[in-house]
Amino acid sequence: MTESRFARLRSIQSHAYEAAPAIRAQFDAAGLRPAQLGDAGDLARLPVFKKDAMIEQQRLAPPYGGFLAAPSAEIERIFVSPGPINEPQFRGEVDGLGFGAAFAAAGIDSSDVVLNTWSYHLVPAGLLLDEGLRSTGAAVIPAGTGGSEMQAKLIRDLGVTCICAATAYFVTLAETLEQAGHELPRDWRVKSALLGGEFGDWMGKRRRLEARYGLRTFSVYATADFGLIGFERDAQEGYEIHPDRIVQICDPVSGSPLPIGEPGEIVVTTLRPGWPLIRFGTGDVAMARALHDDGSVAHISMLQGRVGQSVKAREIFIYPRQLEDLAIAVPGIQRAQASISREGHRDCVTLRLALQDGIDPGSVTEPAQQKFRELSRLKADRVEITSSAELTAEAPLVRDLRQ
Repeated sequence: MTESRFARLRSIQSHAYEAAPAIRAQFDAAGLRPAQLGDAGDLARLPVFKKDAMIEQQRLAPPYGGFLAAPSAEIERIFVSPGPINEPQFRGEVDGLGFGAAFAAAGIDSSDVVLNTWSYHLVPAGLLLDEGLRSTGAAVIPAGTGGSEMQAKLIRDLGVTCICAATAYFVTLAETLEQAGHELPRDWRVKSALLGGEFGDWMGKRRRLEARYGLRTFSVYATADFGLIGFERDAQEGYEIHPDRIVQICDPVSGSPLPIGEPGEIVVTTLRPGWPLIRFGTGDVAMARALHDDGSVAHISMLQGRVGQSVKAREIFIYPRQLEDLAIAVPGIQRAQASISREGHRDCVTLRLALQDGIDPGSVTEPAQQKFRELSRLKADRVEITSSAELTAEAPLVRDLRQ
């Protein structure tokens, strides 16, 4: 797989170097040529290209910012995602840019009737899921967003077996049916649900929904820029990377690839000839869990947060998800926050905890410190117990107090 993927990458990028000025500029800035891409180490010589830069590129060189590497006659759809960013879809792309693989891995097939509640308006989500579902043989109800009462009725009337929805909207649909007098799971045929991800104890929430509603949940990691990037397989937590995506987990500042288990920005290179984005920083944070022989990432964790939400202390980034996970993992903690200050020439980390009523601070201090170190690889310098009135739900999970 290593040789064939990077052989494909060299071919795609060699064409893009001639056809797409923005791609050529990335290579020229690094003093690199497409023929030199032999593995992930070579790829890392290219700078990470950020989404904000794409928005600016398209403003300066509309409509595609110099990234289009195919004749405009090959474009079948043009999506417009927030930014705005214009994203082409080409004729002959029939599995929803990889979503077909995700649904097949989840066991969706021609026996399924699927309610797709993701938007079909301008953004790619609804249509790409639709194409991926139809590639498995499933029948699709193109519901789009809104109208929960009507969509709840469709679940019953049309014998829906799978629901694709944001987690909160899935709950709304289920509760709408229950309020109408239906007893779930007895009164529906739903056996699976593709749910949109949430931070915090999302896996725990999924398990509770599965137990309550008698179904199996699954999720994907996808962006408007690439379509599908990763998908769940065999109930393993995290995402297996699609073969047509080359993923690296990188330091958000330097762009250098990070080792397994260290959180960093998800940087994606695609094997898609017409829209050949290379070393594109998604802004999402995860950890690598396994690597291919070529050094690229084979499997990533669930998302940890966004790059802009992180704070660097003692050369290690602290992410909001780590504080959410800490509060979930240590009994008695209501909320947690990490505050970073400077004492002399050293970064100091204070772990601030708001406790549940009646909890002895002495019972949580050491477990909280241990869990924080496990999650972040940093040792907290001190632990401060505070009130929930001071450490409110709206307070930032990570604060940088350095001047």
